[in-house]
Amino acid sequence: MEIIMSSLSNIDPLASADYLCNVRENQYLERKGIEESGVSPSKLANEIIGMLNADGGIIALGISDGGVVQDLNELDPAKLERYEKVCHEFITPPANVVLEKIEFPEGELVFLYHVQQDYESMYARHDNDNVYKRVSDANFGPLNNDEVDKLRHDKFLRKYEEQICDIFDPQDIDVATLQNYKDRIKYEGSLDELLVKRNLAIVKNDKLAYKNAAILLFSEDPDKYIPSASIRYVRYEGDKAATGKNFNVTKDVRLEGNIPTLIDQAKEFIFASLDDFFFLDMKTGKFQNISEYPEDAWLEGIVNALFHRSYNLSGNCIYIKHFDDRLEISNSGPLPALVTVENIRTQRFSRNPRLGRVLSEMGYVRELNEGVNRIYSSMEESMLSEPIYTNVDDIVTLKLINKVSKHKKTVSDHIMKKIGDEWESYNETEQQILSCILTRFTPTVTELAVHCGVSERAIKGYINNFIESGMVTRNSDKIRDKNATYELRKRTENNGS
Repeated sequence: MEIIMSSLSNIDPLASADYLCNVRENQYLERKGIEESGVSPSKLANEIIGMLNADGGIIALGISDGGVVQDLNELDPAKLERYEKVCHEFITPPANVVLEKIEFPEGELVFLYHVQQDYESMYARHDNDNVYKRVSDANFGPLNNDEVDKLRHDKFLRKYEEQICDIFDPQDIDVATLQNYKDRIKYEGSLDELLVKRNLAIVKNDKLAYKNAAILLFSEDPDKYIPSASIRYVRYEGDKAATGKNFNVTKDVRLEGNIPTLIDQAKEFIFASLDDFFFLDMKTGKFQNISEYPEDAWLEGIVNALFHRSYNLSGNCIYIKHFDDRLEISNSGPLPALVTVENIRTQRFSRNPRLGRVLSEMGYVRELNEGVNRIYSSMEESMLSEPIYTNVDDIVTLKLINKVSKHKKTVSDHIMKKIGDEWESYNETEQQILSCILTRFTPTVTELAVHCGVSERAIKGYINNFIESGMVTRNSDKIRDKNATYELRKRTENNGS
């Protein structure tokens, strides 16, 4: 079957055959087959309830998980009618779900359930009161009473992005960014029609009325209407924030604009603000120039903060605090329902689903909770500490920790070349000693012995050889000092050797 790129739907501009069959299932897309072991009307109702209680989306009935179109025309008419009436038969209260019957190029019939997200109602099964919630590409439930209460609370907080901003001036729309979004999803209508289609605006008294979500996404200056819709970057000298005569802020910059613009600005600005350090490749013995923190970690942290922030809490912008030993990214508002600092890698709930869907379609937000997982994996790949999330006084903070700041001066070019040239001549223990000194900066003999898995006596022998060759320096004036530390010789200020 030939896959065409234009939408098969009159409701959702993304619903092309390629999207429905080939895009991986995510927060906004679920496929359900009709083979003998396929979904029953009652199980389909559970999936619809999950989407109603989450971010909305499309459920495609008649397409298997693998993307094979199965043609609902092959079903018994009585069973097909039950699928048509599934919302009426199983879901309470009455749900805003539009059933669209589409045909693929070869005449196959598929049902698209267009599930509209709701900010107020809690949806459940009509027959047993079970409540479900969609998280990423899966449906969770039935939820217990405590989970239902938390979900109800978060639905209340979600209302802010749905509110109309009556004072918004349409001249403040960032046409270029909105046009970029339109091009990205290949929408064929006008920009105004796109905003209405994506529930970012409504027609009111024959005029377009813009929602807060539209202002955050596509206004030239959201801060004009939504206070503190910005990012503030503060660089501190040292590992603590000091005041008074010890005031240690060396840079204080505010980034402003709509969310896509903020992401692009922050990416460029933070990248330039981070220092570069050397990393020893254990396979080759060569030193590689790496950034203070991996881009995947801090950029995902910034995107998540912009996406999940409680914008109704005015006066609290997103903070990026850059210390010598860590980067802290904070946003206002408690963690969403069912999400804790312990399960943040696996749980997902969008506080701002309108923002989330657009940012996802523009390529800024990753699906299936990949963003948070990417923060963890990129830090691990860079051999840095595991990210730390805290939730204190309704301020969620991501901490990325790095000890590279303890390199007060870069390792000598001569030493780096010597290690690279002689790497293959070192035994495994010698290689591990050099790597440990570089990554731990000033280890003791005891710490080196534990790291390398050999005796302290053996470590002392290798260390003395490195000291005699001029590669390593000992930090102690005492002849016998078990707390003496060791480091690679640094570059001198005069000759750089």
